[in-house]
Amino acid sequence: MTTRFFRRLPLRAAIAILLVIEIYPLVWLLLGSFKTQNEFLSEPSWSLPSHLSFDNYVAAWTQGNLATYARNSLLAVVPSLALMIVLGVAAAFALEVLVWKGRHGVQLLFLAGVMVPWQMILLPLFTTYFELGLAGTLWPLIITYTATGLPLTVFMMATYFRSVPREVFEAAALDGAGMVRAFWAVGFPMVRNAVFTVALVQFFFIWNDLLIALTFTISDDLRTIQAGLLSFTGEFGQTAYGPLFAAICTNVVGTLLLYLFLNQRVMKGLTAGSVKG
Repeated sequence: MTTRFFRRLPLRAAIAILLVIEIYPLVWLLLGSFKTQNEFLSEPSWSLPSHLSFDNYVAAWTQGNLATYARNSLLAVVPSLALMIVLGVAAAFALEVLVWKGRHGVQLLFLAGVMVPWQMILLPLFTTYFELGLAGTLWPLIITYTATGLPLTVFMMATYFRSVPREVFEAAALDGAGMVRAFWAVGFPMVRNAVFTVALVQFFFIWNDLLIALTFTISDDLRTIQAGLLSFTGEFGQTAYGPLFAAICTNVVGTLLLYLFLNQRVMKGLTAGSVKG
């Protein structure tokens, strides 16, 4: 028993170190959200708050406009994600399940889209949106998020459709199902766990984006939550650390709860495309 304990001791120590590395920043962030401005400026960073007060959270939602930033994020993320999933899954179905001339060339085009750095196209896109009169809206974010996320979505969903037995679609065709019905009634339900996985991956990418949001939001009223976190300032332009930590904590806890809620579906989706049925 003792030998077995010491044999597993390095592994347990490594797991403990990893847990500390993962959990300590979250605890530090949570405790910092209860500190006052004076505590941030005059006390060590590892010190505990003198008392637990939710004033920073109230200030983040009211004075810091966190509610506005969260609303803008939802208005940009939800349509982008819906378009990305519907168009991406349909394109993957057409490229992997249907047989038509030139589909391999189209697949290569989508693969090339994954390899193109989207940072290179921000300036031409900004000029285009400005000339089209879209600069003062959230449409530049929605269009850019959808376009930059489609190649990876198509590539991943094509992998999952590859694992679906072709006999299923052949049976649906023999029963009289057309292309659209075969997609919605057969193909889409069989990869729904994979859809959750891809959607969650793309959601975190869009929700945590900063560069695209800073590039295309020209006013404070249009800023998303990540871009809005840069503007948490107090009197004389100094950074309001308490409300800032409270806003970051709210954002982190919200996305963490979403992941924990969908964790099982994500695990099923990750394994769905690993074997061919």
